[in-house]
Amino acid sequence: MNDDGLDPLIHVPTRLKIVATLAALPDGDTLSFTRLQDMIGLTPGNLIIHLRKLEEADYISSEKTRNGAALQTTVALTSHGRAALDSYTQALRDLLGGL
Repeated sequence: MNDDGLDPLIHVPTRLKIVATLAALPDGDTLSFTRLQDMIGLTPGNLIIHLRKLEEADYISSEKTRNGAALQTTVALTSHGRAALDSYTQALRDLLGGL
């Protein structure tokens, strides 16, 4: 966290889009990697890099499942990630409210 309370991990615009998109889902719901990729408009490699950083911080979880020959990855926002987004959002409101 910065002194202003803005989490630098979430503050990166692409990661903010990812976290916000997942936060719009009901708690516990998942989104497929390809659907998230389409919604955010990232290349697979770019999305993987951002998801790894978020997963290392326990902001998201991912699961790989096999459906026949196809492998599907789903991602979800963790309770820790939801709390981090709530804190980030409040810090941003506080910052903007002081202007």
